[in-house]
Amino acid sequence: MLGATRIEDIRCRSQHSPQLWKDDHAHQENRARGRRAGARLVLAACGQNAAAPSAPAESEAPTGGVKVGVILPETESSARWEGFDKPLLEQAMQAEGLDADIQNALGDEQKFSTLADSMLASGVKVLVIASISSESGSAVAAKAKAQGIPTIDYDRLNLGGSSDYYVSFDNEKVGQLQGEGLVQGLEAAGVANPQIIEIEGAPTDNNATLFYNGQQRALAPKYQSGEYTLVGSQKIEDWDSQIGGTTFEQILTGNGGHVDGVVAANDGLAGAIVTVLGKYGLNGKAIVTGQDATPDGLQAILRGDQYMTVYKPIKQEADAAAKLAAALAEGDTAAADALATQSVNDPEGARDVKSVLLEPQLITRDNVKTVVDDGAVPASDICVAETAAACQELGISAS
Repeated sequence: MLGATRIEDIRCRSQHSPQLWKDDHAHQENRARGRRAGARLVLAACGQNAAAPSAPAESEAPTGGVKVGVILPETESSARWEGFDKPLLEQAMQAEGLDADIQNALGDEQKFSTLADSMLASGVKVLVIASISSESGSAVAAKAKAQGIPTIDYDRLNLGGSSDYYVSFDNEKVGQLQGEGLVQGLEAAGVANPQIIEIEGAPTDNNATLFYNGQQRALAPKYQSGEYTLVGSQKIEDWDSQIGGTTFEQILTGNGGHVDGVVAANDGLAGAIVTVLGKYGLNGKAIVTGQDATPDGLQAILRGDQYMTVYKPIKQEADAAAKLAAALAEGDTAAADALATQSVNDPEGARDVKSVLLEPQLITRDNVKTVVDDGAVPASDICVAETAAACQELGISAS
């Protein structure tokens, strides 16, 4: 298994165009300098990757009850934060009798810090943070700790930080489901000796590394035995779907236009890859993975362009964060510990963080209805003209 191996950008075996690589690399570097200001451990978003709003409406400050501050990271690479997490967190916090001030840092680390300062000054009893980087998240957690305010890392663990608790999904299991889904799809298609391309998440994202580690539980033995051939593997800066599509096309053309399976780390990257495959008449022929069960990803599965996605019920994540926050707001660490019965190792902080780790689910065409039945995605968002027949066959009704 390659799970313990850190992936530095694994260059594909085919030769890219030097100028294309230079232009793409320069574009990535410019984006990175503007957004990270040198931070080395950006925990980029791995959630819904449909088109995101440019700037979310800010939540009104809490008006009564126990105050809890929640800071979400950005909107640029992922629509999940405003479209799913924010409303679900609002509902969950309200159900626990909390007044949550939920704000989005819009990918700006200075804004992230300023929001935290403002929330701490306003008297919040708990801080819930989905950070932009481990550096900024850890700095905020340290400020809160100095004031006696407990902090919950939400979705992303701040490596080297001091947050009291962590709520997320089992991210290595997410990757394992992606690897197993790829194998399942290739076996169902009867593909012998398949050639695989891997398009992974951000190189500075700890979650992306965990996804990769999980994928390799299923795929590394196949590569090592020669049953599968790894054509190329590349991490994508900031989970940028446009860069992901361009990088995939370079690897694909460098391999003579041949690919049998693609590990796409999330649905946004998968969508860009499907577009490229369509350009070469390969959509629906190559097995493509994904993650997040986005409307676009689910539509692609119903069309036959994408084989699978990973569904992470964000409502469960929001509910768990709210229950933890409620216990900590009352100073009841025993109740919080009873909720956070798992732990995640923070290698940079040399500590184990008390955690709530939720179970992801593998979704293929046969169980897309699960996501709809859970209320995560409305049927009307996936049962469009080109998927209507599939929806009818699977008993998914948009009416």
